[in-house]
Amino acid sequence: MHNPRYLAFAIIALLFFSGKVTFAQLNAAKELAYCTEQVKKTLKVIPQQGNNIPRSIVPGSSKWKFVGYKDWCSGFWPGVLWYSYEATQSSVFLSEAKAFSSELIPLSQQPAFDHDLGFQIFNSYGNGYRLTKNPEYKKIILKTADTLATLFNPKVGTILSWPREVSGMQWPQHNTIIDNMINLEMLFWAAKNGGGKRLYDIAFSHANITMKNHFRPDYSAYHAVIYDRETGKKIKGVTHQGYADDSMWARGQSWAIYGYTMCFRETGNRAFLEFAQKVSDVYLAKLPTDGIPYWDFNDPAIPNAPKDASAAAVVASGLLELSTFVKNKAKSQKYRKAAELMLTSLSSAAYQSRNKNTAFLLHSTGHKPNGSEIDTSIIYADYYYMEALLRLEKLQKGNKLK
Repeated sequence: MHNPRYLAFAIIALLFFSGKVTFAQLNAAKELAYCTEQVKKTLKVIPQQGNNIPRSIVPGSSKWKFVGYKDWCSGFWPGVLWYSYEATQSSVFLSEAKAFSSELIPLSQQPAFDHDLGFQIFNSYGNGYRLTKNPEYKKIILKTADTLATLFNPKVGTILSWPREVSGMQWPQHNTIIDNMINLEMLFWAAKNGGGKRLYDIAFSHANITMKNHFRPDYSAYHAVIYDRETGKKIKGVTHQGYADDSMWARGQSWAIYGYTMCFRETGNRAFLEFAQKVSDVYLAKLPTDGIPYWDFNDPAIPNAPKDASAAAVVASGLLELSTFVKNKAKSQKYRKAAELMLTSLSSAAYQSRNKNTAFLLHSTGHKPNGSEIDTSIIYADYYYMEALLRLEKLQKGNKLK
């Protein structure tokens, strides 16, 4: 607490949770304007040939790493462009969102090579259809949902995350990672929009089996669970991107918070709502005072471990939605205030990129055990940050999120 920055955040946190700070404390519209200005800057540096989808910027650099459509992060940049269009109604953002989304069409035409199709297609074409109702976008989403469904193993009851050899996953046994919860939204949507009940059943089964097998007694999540592919029996819980098999990897817990909140929205199943609160409560109880987690809550290097702004952005967005579902007023306000604290921190000079690069945020951690994207600007942090700000703006105006 000797650092003045963290002392200031501690005071803000006390004010938030004591009710001394109102919900209007953070100007969501102002921060959205910052995001759209950063997007305009990034558009000016997009390569004309080769890989052209922004993914990350390492510390000390202002240059994006660009990837192609097969990268698991390929849907976040088109999603950011759709959110920019939603925030501004600018024809420039609409045109760019359409163009970058179109690069992902092959994903709807090829066999699944991993589970990330929801991240890729629903963040791009899902937002595109929501905002334009273009029937061609609907066709692409439905085709991709059918492709994702091919990874479902009915003996296990979950979707296979990595249909290939991955270190520590005991291939060819069935593996499921907590990240996969986010891809269920595309299946739920497809089931309601012409894809049939089979897709709903797959998504519901995945969420239900994951709820039973993917969490420790304190409701912290394993990153991955390995199942016997023939019997469906759980073999063990492990990590791939966290500190240890028994540690709480911050972004993994964020996927659980966001995922089970979404599952309640899509199903109305109260078990999912109760579970979303349990996985949120263990996360919130262990947070640093600024509301931004260290990359793994159990890293012994804390407080000298890297933070993960991406996890904070995901959780902030999830908690804003969760706050609208929880009937207990005190608990609903707890989640709303916690989300606003996170967004206040993320919107500060300590976490916004500003003139350092053209991303929105600094200090995300991708895959620390692999030495990859540590203390970095990462596109999915920007995506969920902008989503959270759009949600907050709607709530501040008294509007519903959906």
